[in-house]
Amino acid sequence: MSTGNEIECARSESEDEPQIFSALLTPHRSLNRTGFLAVMLFLSVVSFVTGLAFLMMGAWPVFGFFGLDVLVIWWAFKVNFRAARASEEIVVTPSELRVRRVSHRGQVAEWTFNPLWVRLDQEIDEEYGIEHLYLISRGRRLLIAGFLGPEEKASFYNALVGALNAARRGPTYNPVT
Repeated sequence: MSTGNEIECARSESEDEPQIFSALLTPHRSLNRTGFLAVMLFLSVVSFVTGLAFLMMGAWPVFGFFGLDVLVIWWAFKVNFRAARASEEIVVTPSELRVRRVSHRGQVAEWTFNPLWVRLDQEIDEEYGIEHLYLISRGRRLLIAGFLGPEEKASFYNALVGALNAARRGPTYNPVT
Protein backbone atom coordinates (compact mmCIF):
# COMPACT_ATOMS: atom_id res chain seq x y z
CA MET A 1 0.00 0.00 0.00
CA SER A 2 1.44 3.36 -0.94
CA THR A 3 1.05 6.50 1.10
CA GLY A 4 1.52 8.97 -1.73
CA ASN A 5 1.83 9.28 -5.44
CA GLU A 6 4.22 6.83 -6.94
CA ILE A 7 7.39 8.49 -8.26
CA GLU A 8 10.07 6.13 -9.32
CA CYS A 9 13.30 7.85 -10.36
CA ALA A 10 16.10 5.69 -11.62
CA ARG A 11 19.37 6.02 -13.43
CA SER A 12 20.03 3.04 -15.62
CA GLU A 13 21.59 1.99 -18.89
CA SER A 14 19.51 0.92 -21.87
CA GLU A 15 20.75 -0.78 -25.02
CA ASP A 16 20.68 2.40 -27.16
CA GLU A 17 21.83 5.15 -24.83
CA PRO A 18 21.91 5.80 -21.11
CA GLN A 19 18.84 7.14 -19.35
CA ILE A 20 19.61 10.24 -17.37
CA PHE A 21 16.19 10.32 -15.73
CA SER A 22 13.15 8.07 -15.67
CA ALA A 23 9.91 8.64 -13.75
CA LEU A 24 6.65 6.72 -13.71
CA LEU A 25 3.83 8.85 -12.29
CA THR A 26 0.55 7.29 -11.17
CA PRO A 27 -2.49 8.75 -9.38
CA HIS A 28 -2.57 8.61 -5.60
CA ARG A 29 -4.74 5.85 -4.20
CA SER A 30 -4.87 5.49 -0.41
CA LEU A 31 -7.30 2.56 -0.37
CA ASN A 32 -6.19 -0.86 -1.59
CA ARG A 33 -8.44 -3.84 -2.37
CA THR A 34 -8.45 -5.13 1.21
CA GLY A 35 -9.40 -1.69 2.53
CA PHE A 36 -12.13 -1.43 -0.11
CA LEU A 37 -13.60 -4.78 0.96
CA ALA A 38 -13.45 -3.79 4.64
CA VAL A 39 -15.18 -0.44 3.98
CA MET A 40 -17.87 -2.05 1.83
CA LEU A 41 -18.46 -4.83 4.35
CA PHE A 42 -18.77 -2.34 7.21
CA LEU A 43 -21.06 -0.09 5.18
CA SER A 44 -23.21 -3.04 4.11
CA VAL A 45 -23.61 -4.35 7.66
CA VAL A 46 -24.45 -0.90 9.08
CA SER A 47 -26.93 -0.21 6.26
CA PHE A 48 -28.56 -3.63 6.62
CA VAL A 49 -28.95 -3.37 10.40
CA THR A 50 -30.27 0.20 10.20
CA GLY A 51 -32.57 -0.72 7.32
CA LEU A 52 -33.83 -3.71 9.28
CA ALA A 53 -34.69 -1.42 12.21
CA PHE A 54 -36.70 0.83 9.87
CA LEU A 55 -38.35 -2.26 8.35
CA MET A 56 -39.51 -3.40 11.80
CA MET A 57 -40.97 0.05 12.49
CA GLY A 58 -43.04 -0.22 9.31
CA ALA A 59 -41.00 2.15 7.15
CA TRP A 60 -40.19 -0.54 4.59
CA PRO A 61 -39.17 1.82 1.71
CA VAL A 62 -36.23 3.06 3.78
CA PHE A 63 -34.73 -0.45 3.70
CA GLY A 64 -34.48 -0.27 -0.11
CA PHE A 65 -32.86 3.16 -0.02
CA PHE A 66 -30.16 1.88 2.33
CA GLY A 67 -29.40 -0.86 -0.21
CA LEU A 68 -29.36 1.71 -3.01
CA ASP A 69 -26.85 3.83 -1.05
CA VAL A 70 -24.48 0.88 -0.72
CA LEU A 71 -24.80 0.18 -4.45
CA VAL A 72 -24.02 3.82 -5.38
CA ILE A 73 -20.97 3.91 -3.09
CA TRP A 74 -19.72 0.61 -4.56
CA TRP A 75 -20.10 2.05 -8.09
CA ALA A 76 -18.22 5.25 -7.11
CA PHE A 77 -15.30 3.20 -5.76
CA LYS A 78 -15.20 1.11 -8.94
CA VAL A 79 -15.04 4.27 -11.08
CA ASN A 80 -12.25 5.58 -8.84
CA PHE A 81 -10.26 2.33 -9.13
CA ARG A 82 -10.67 2.39 -12.93
CA ALA A 83 -9.24 5.93 -13.03
CA ALA A 84 -6.20 4.69 -11.08
CA ARG A 85 -5.02 2.77 -14.15
CA ALA A 86 -3.75 5.99 -15.73
CA SER A 87 -0.01 6.69 -15.77
CA GLU A 88 2.60 9.02 -17.19
CA GLU A 89 6.19 8.04 -17.93
CA ILE A 90 8.90 10.64 -18.49
CA VAL A 91 12.34 9.55 -19.71
CA VAL A 92 15.34 11.80 -20.40
CA THR A 93 18.31 10.56 -22.43
CA PRO A 94 21.14 12.66 -23.88
CA SER A 95 19.29 12.97 -27.20
CA GLU A 96 15.58 13.05 -26.27
CA LEU A 97 12.95 13.69 -23.67
CA ARG A 98 10.06 11.26 -24.06
CA VAL A 99 6.63 11.57 -22.44
CA ARG A 100 4.31 8.58 -22.62
CA ARG A 101 0.82 9.01 -21.20
CA VAL A 102 -1.61 6.11 -20.74
CA SER A 103 -5.23 7.00 -19.98
CA HIS A 104 -7.43 4.99 -17.64
CA ARG A 105 -8.96 3.40 -20.75
CA GLY A 106 -5.55 2.26 -22.01
CA GLN A 107 -5.18 4.88 -24.76
CA VAL A 108 -1.53 5.78 -25.27
CA ALA A 109 -0.18 9.18 -26.31
CA GLU A 110 3.53 9.87 -26.77
CA TRP A 111 5.56 13.04 -27.27
CA THR A 112 9.28 13.34 -28.01
CA PHE A 113 11.32 16.49 -27.45
CA ASN A 114 14.93 17.47 -27.93
CA PRO A 115 16.29 18.14 -24.40
CA LEU A 116 18.49 20.91 -25.77
CA TRP A 117 15.46 22.94 -26.84
CA VAL A 118 12.80 22.04 -24.31
CA ARG A 119 12.01 24.37 -21.43
CA LEU A 120 10.24 23.51 -18.19
CA ASP A 121 7.71 26.04 -16.94
CA GLN A 122 5.52 26.17 -13.86
CA GLU A 123 2.40 27.98 -12.68
CA ILE A 124 2.64 28.87 -9.00
CA ASP A 125 -0.17 29.88 -6.66
CA GLU A 126 1.07 31.81 -3.60
CA GLU A 127 -1.10 29.83 -1.17
CA TYR A 128 -1.21 26.44 -2.86
CA GLY A 129 2.25 26.10 -4.40
CA ILE A 130 3.00 24.69 -7.84
CA GLU A 131 -0.27 24.11 -9.67
CA HIS A 132 0.93 23.06 -13.13
CA LEU A 133 4.16 21.97 -14.81
CA TYR A 134 4.62 22.40 -18.55
CA LEU A 135 7.18 21.28 -21.11
CA ILE A 136 7.53 24.01 -23.72
CA SER A 137 9.10 23.43 -27.12
CA ARG A 138 8.53 25.10 -30.49
CA GLY A 139 5.67 27.17 -29.12
CA ARG A 140 3.74 24.15 -27.81
CA ARG A 141 2.99 23.49 -24.13
CA LEU A 142 2.49 20.03 -22.71
CA LEU A 143 1.05 19.67 -19.21
CA ILE A 144 2.95 17.04 -17.20
CA ALA A 145 2.85 15.61 -13.67
CA GLY A 146 -0.84 16.36 -13.20
CA PHE A 147 -1.14 13.49 -10.70
CA LEU A 148 1.25 15.05 -8.22
CA GLY A 149 0.55 17.37 -5.31
CA PRO A 150 2.31 20.76 -4.92
CA GLU A 151 5.25 19.49 -2.83
CA GLU A 152 5.74 16.49 -5.10
CA LYS A 153 5.62 18.76 -8.16
CA ALA A 154 8.37 20.94 -6.64
CA SER A 155 10.58 17.89 -6.05
CA PHE A 156 9.81 16.51 -9.52
CA TYR A 157 10.53 19.93 -11.08
CA ASN A 158 13.99 20.06 -9.44
CA ALA A 159 14.82 16.49 -10.51
CA LEU A 160 13.69 17.09 -14.11
CA VAL A 161 15.59 20.40 -14.36
CA GLY A 162 18.72 18.58 -13.15
CA ALA A 163 18.19 15.85 -15.75
CA LEU A 164 17.66 18.38 -18.56
CA ASN A 165 20.83 20.22 -17.51
CA ALA A 166 22.75 16.93 -17.52
CA ALA A 167 21.42 16.18 -21.03
CA ARG A 168 22.49 19.64 -22.22
CA ARG A 169 26.00 19.13 -20.83
CA GLY A 170 26.31 15.95 -22.85
CA PRO A 171 28.13 12.74 -22.02
CA THR A 172 31.17 13.03 -19.79
CA TYR A 173 34.26 10.89 -19.99
CA ASN A 174 34.89 8.82 -16.87
CA PRO A 175 37.85 6.46 -17.19
CA VAL A 176 37.01 4.71 -13.90
CA THR A 177 33.78 3.10 -15.16
